[in-house]
Amino acid sequence: MTSFPPVRGRLTEGRPLSELTWLRVGGPAEVLFQPADLQDLQDFLAALPAAVPVFPMGVGSNLIVRDGGMRGVVIRLGRGFNGIETEGNRVTAGAAALDAHVAKRAAQAGVDLTFLRTIPGSIGGAVRMNAGCYGTYVADHLVEIRAVTRDGALVNLPAADLKLQYRQSELPEGAVVVEAVFEGPQGEPEALEARMEAQLKKRDETQPTKDRTAGSTFRNPAGFSSTGREDDTHEMKAWKVIDEAGMRGATRGGAQMSPMHSNFLVNTGEASAADLEGLGEEVRKRVFQHSGLQLQWEIMRVGDPLEN
Repeated sequence: MTSFPPVRGRLTEGRPLSELTWLRVGGPAEVLFQPADLQDLQDFLAALPAAVPVFPMGVGSNLIVRDGGMRGVVIRLGRGFNGIETEGNRVTAGAAALDAHVAKRAAQAGVDLTFLRTIPGSIGGAVRMNAGCYGTYVADHLVEIRAVTRDGALVNLPAADLKLQYRQSELPEGAVVVEAVFEGPQGEPEALEARMEAQLKKRDETQPTKDRTAGSTFRNPAGFSSTGREDDTHEMKAWKVIDEAGMRGATRGGAQMSPMHSNFLVNTGEASAADLEGLGEEVRKRVFQHSGLQLQWEIMRVGDPLEN
């Protein structure tokens, strides 16, 4: 049995992670750690035995936690890690700040980070996944991050060190992003607000935003530059090849590929993580059989399956 260091925050053994993910599935974390502040996080990681795995978790918006749960420590940042500050055309945001809140605060200061407005989740996850929308990505605006490494050290890492690519980054193993600095072009607050309202309207008209989803399930099978920018000359979309394979609306248990947008995996009410992941794999199989394309998961899948 692992002995965990004392903390000022909260350590919870056996915390069901289904309560913390947008898809509302997943087994328990061996231990969930919610640090009180930065020093608490550093002290904990410095004292935690090196063999204990660590998984930083945001708000669970792009995540399937398997039904058997997760070993080691799941770290979830909250208050104390969600501040947002603006200075000139720079915006500094805590890793727990919601992407939408950062976009709105930036717009109020006349800084255009409007691409973040419709991205579900928090800044830490957006950095890790190089999140993007409407042709703009974190890589286009990220200056640097602060992170706590697995041994408890606080480091500043310039964006170039993260090697941001389409929906991925290279962070040190076990590192926890705590803050990110962005730069954006200047804009009139009213115009930026109007743009975000238009983006929200378009999203709500085309995506199942009222359902339990985790955003886009699969990456678009297109070309991307090294910074993660989609090649706009390539028009192939994941939803289109899913449709062509006859998988729009397909179901498994309580899981469904949304009839509204076939690249959205939905928990209709009682789905297990196995239902969701199994349906996703069935979609990948059918698409490959139909078109020869290998769809790649965009949703992160973590943890252990339930033992029979």
